[in-house]
Amino acid sequence: MKVINDTTPSERKTAAADAYELIRERILEGAYQPHEYIRESAVAAELKISRTPVREALRELISEGWLEAIPHAGARVVEWTHRDACEVFEIRLVLEPLAVAAACQHIDGVQLQHLKQLALQMEKLVRDMPQDVDVRNEVSKLNHEFHRILIESSGNQRLSQLLSNIVPNSVIRRNMGQYKREHLQRSMQHHAEILQALEARNAAWAECMMRTHLLAARELHTQFSDGV
Repeated sequence: MKVINDTTPSERKTAAADAYELIRERILEGAYQPHEYIRESAVAAELKISRTPVREALRELISEGWLEAIPHAGARVVEWTHRDACEVFEIRLVLEPLAVAAACQHIDGVQLQHLKQLALQMEKLVRDMPQDVDVRNEVSKLNHEFHRILIESSGNQRLSQLLSNIVPNSVIRRNMGQYKREHLQRSMQHHAEILQALEARNAAWAECMMRTHLLAARELHTQFSDGV
């Protein structure tokens, strides 16, 4: 096996990004289970890179809360409990309606068009093959991007950074993976009405719809986790 000699800064950066994406996707897909240790050597061998960029990727994933560092043992997958997820929803219920209300004043045409395209892509996937695992993963990715752009369009960088740091993508995507067809369709309807409120520059409407959207998601999470 030929191992990439990632000795230049650009090569190391690319290799670290590849390792980061691989590990994060494995966590989201459940291939890496909570409390499972991530072995540098195994990831490096799979990607045909040295262990240095894998180590950099692990440090980044630890800083973002995907992994935790265990002294003298390595990095292992963080377990997100029902309580953790509920706390995340409580934070989102305060901050995301605030962000979407601000977006009504600051969103530009490019951002609005991007959101519309993401919404249309999700609607098509949900309509055509909502039960397919790969389709659900794609919807989850698009949904994350939709919320990211929506928050970014608030024009409040501190709010955007705060939400990105305290609202793990893993919680959102794992929750959506449990949705039935009707749940996905309702979520798409919420997105459509949020976009209507943004176009109308109606902050109260947008804020109300975002809160409804999040309350529905929290209720589903509670049902799926069964209080565990």
